[in-house]
Amino acid sequence: MSDDARATTGQRIEAAFAGVAMALFGALPRAAASALGGWLARTIGSRLGITRRARRNLARALPELDRAAQDRVLAEMWDNLGRVVGEFPHLKTMDAFTPGAAIEAVGLEHVDAAIARGKPLIFYSGHFGNWEVAALAAALYGLKLAAVYRAANNPLVDRMMIELRRDLGADPIPKGATGARKIVGAIRAGQSLCMLVDQKMNDGIAVPFFGRDAMTAPAIAELALRYDCSVLPARVERLPGARFRVTVFSAHDLPTSGDRPADVLALMTRINQMLESWIRARPGHWFWLHRRWPDS
Repeated sequence: MSDDARATTGQRIEAAFAGVAMALFGALPRAAASALGGWLARTIGSRLGITRRARRNLARALPELDRAAQDRVLAEMWDNLGRVVGEFPHLKTMDAFTPGAAIEAVGLEHVDAAIARGKPLIFYSGHFGNWEVAALAAALYGLKLAAVYRAANNPLVDRMMIELRRDLGADPIPKGATGARKIVGAIRAGQSLCMLVDQKMNDGIAVPFFGRDAMTAPAIAELALRYDCSVLPARVERLPGARFRVTVFSAHDLPTSGDRPADVLALMTRINQMLESWIRARPGHWFWLHRRWPDS
């Protein structure tokens, strides 16, 4: 059955609205589209009930913040989310790695070292800054890339997102059983992977995150240990003028105790610690709306 046939009336309306929004943002210069998206999200988001969940998550993760500091972080979070939406239609025109480009990069020597090692590369990030830029930067660097993503609930919106990611030079692979087979195939075909690893997975493993166990997808660690992959953290920071800095950190050392479950937990703990350090440094860049912890 086609996406159009499966879609409900509500999903059709949602997809039509998304299409109009993308056309509107696409007609504006990138910086203006980003600013408009940020303003709309700041204005509307703070009034939505879901903001209460974000505030609870923030208070539990960073209890040292007072109410005023929480308000600033949540306003920045909504601003960032709106900017991500406003920037979507402009991603395919962004340039990188040259003075004044939309995307600047730090740590490319770590990418080169991983390539020279001759093993598969897995880049990971979180819903931090404009998370779509990480895969775009890898593709612009010349890597044959597969981007692992969570399929949208709306099949029509999901199709739009798939087409966008393909335009960016990444082969999109949805999470799930079918996606798992494609991921293995991509690695065996010599593709690099780009994965977002900060969302809750109910049947994942419990890994500490901001001092509390969070159910975490172990796939990145399982793949890395099975195929001896280079696992590279890639942080995307927002800069003024709808520009971005992608920082690639050195590859994690893979645990080699021989106890596979313990090694998976050890690597996922290091990954969560890396993500946590980014969020602590710039909490307004992260997506606090997630149900990241069991009691979220």
